[in-house]
Amino acid sequence: MKLIVGLGNPGRKYKNSRHNLGYKAVERLAKELSCSFKKKLSLESLLAEAKIKDEKVILALPITFMNLSGRAVKALIKKKNIVISDLLVVYDEASLDFGVMRIRPKGSSSGHKGLANIIGELGTNEFCRLRLGIKGDSLKGNIDLSEYVLSEFNKGEKTCLSGFVGSAVECLKTWALEGVNQAMNRFN
Repeated sequence: MKLIVGLGNPGRKYKNSRHNLGYKAVERLAKELSCSFKKKLSLESLLAEAKIKDEKVILALPITFMNLSGRAVKALIKKKNIVISDLLVVYDEASLDFGVMRIRPKGSSSGHKGLANIIGELGTNEFCRLRLGIKGDSLKGNIDLSEYVLSEFNKGEKTCLSGFVGSAVECLKTWALEGVNQAMNRFN
C-alpha cells in the first residue's frame, strides 16, 4: 500500500494559493481515480482510498496547516502501517521555476517548513517527495516569501496550471506503479 500526501493549507482562503499546489495534484489524482475524500479528525487529514491498477493507494491532505503537516503524516503512517519507502509527499517549491517538477527518493527540506516538520516528526528524510515549482517573475526583489507562497498564480501561470498538475498526476501514478527511479527518469 502506498501513501501519497499533498501539502497545503485547509480552507477557502488558501484554496488557490501557490502553497496549495500539493493539494491540487492529489485532489486531481483522486478525481481521476473516482474517489472522494472523507475527513478523519483523529488523523488530522482528509483521506481517500483507491487503486491505481492493482496498487492500493491512500491519498491524504493534512488539515493541520502546512507547517504542522508532520503530525498528520506521522499519525497516518502509524495507523495505516505504512513503510517509509511507500510514502510520497507532494509540495510546492519556490526555488524551482513554475512548471518544473522534481521527484526524489530522499533529501533535505531546503527550507520548506512543511517538509521540515514532516522530517522532524518522522525522524528521517528518507522518503520520496515530488517538488512542484512555483517560482515566477513576481518572486523578485524584496517580496516576502511567505507572502508570495500564499498568493494566487498570475494570469499566465493559470493558463498552464492544469497541464502542470496533470503532469504531476502522471508522475504520481508512475511512482506508485513503477517506483521512484522510473518516475525520475520520465519526469525530472
